[in-house]
Amino acid sequence: MTTAATVEAAGAGTDRAAADVRRAELAAFLRSRRERITPDRVGLPGTARRRTPGLRREEVAHLAAVGVTWYTWLEQGRAINVSAGVLDAIARALLMDPAERAHAFALAGTTDPRAETACTVVTPTIQRLLKRLEPYPAALKNARYEILAHNRAYAYVFGDPAELDPEHRSALWLLFMNDRWRTRFLDREAMVGDLVAKYRKAMAEHVAEPAWKAPVDELLKVSPEFRELWERRDVAPMVSHVKRYLHPDADIGLLRLEHRHMWLAPDGDAHRVVAYLPADDDTDERLERLAARTG
Repeated sequence: MTTAATVEAAGAGTDRAAADVRRAELAAFLRSRRERITPDRVGLPGTARRRTPGLRREEVAHLAAVGVTWYTWLEQGRAINVSAGVLDAIARALLMDPAERAHAFALAGTTDPRAETACTVVTPTIQRLLKRLEPYPAALKNARYEILAHNRAYAYVFGDPAELDPEHRSALWLLFMNDRWRTRFLDREAMVGDLVAKYRKAMAEHVAEPAWKAPVDELLKVSPEFRELWERRDVAPMVSHVKRYLHPDADIGLLRLEHRHMWLAPDGDAHRVVAYLPADDDTDERLERLAARTG
C-alpha cells in the first residue's frame, strides 16, 4: 500500500528532477549566448587565437561582476542559487534581448526586475482602440493598476498621467497621494478600501515579486491611511462600479462614470483596456462637450 510518506517522497523527487532539467537548460542557454558574442561587441580587446568562439567565462564574469568560479558552476548546471539581480547582470553582459531575458529568468525560476522597462503591450492597435473610445476616458492598465497608455479624454477628465513620474502612474498611488484624485472622486473612501482589497487579492500569486512589492512598500511609508487598510488584509473581486467624479471645470461638473474592462487575454492577470462610460445622459453630454472644447 502506498503511504503518505512515499507519495511525498515521490513528489519531492519529481521536483528535484524538474529543477535539474531547468538548471541544465539554463546552463546550455548561457553557453550558447556567450559563444555568439565577440569581444569587440562588449568593449573587450580581441586576441588572435581563441579555442572557442565568443567570450570566455572569465570575461562574462568580469562584465557581470560575479566570481569566475561561481559563473563556471552556473554554466555547469550545478545546484547554486541565482538571484534576480545577478541574473540581470549576466543578461546585460550577454546582451540579451527581451525574449532571451524572459527565457533565462523563466529557467532560473525568478522574476526579471526589468521585465516591464519597455512595454510591448502598447501596440498601434491598442492606441487606435483608445482613440476610438473618445470622448469617453479610457486607459490600458496591467494587473497592478498601472496606467500604461491612455487617450486624450482620460487626460482631460482625470489629469495627464504622462506628467507624473513613471512609478506613480497607477490608480493605487493616485487615489492615496494625488490631490486631484483625492478631492475629485466623491466616493473615494469606498474606492480606496475596494482598490486595496483588489490589489491584495491580485498580489496573492506575486507576493515575492519586486514589481508588486515596491508600490506597497512605498505607500506603507508615506500613507497612514493605506497602512491601516493594508493591515486589514481584506480581499475583493474585480467588479464594475459607478464612480462620481467632480471635474475641475465648473462648466462640466459632476460626471457619473461606470468603468468596464476589455481583457487582452482570458487570464485575469492580463492587461486590460478600462473604459469609463457615462452612467447617465447628463454625463454623456458633458463628456461630449469637454471633448469639443479640448479639440
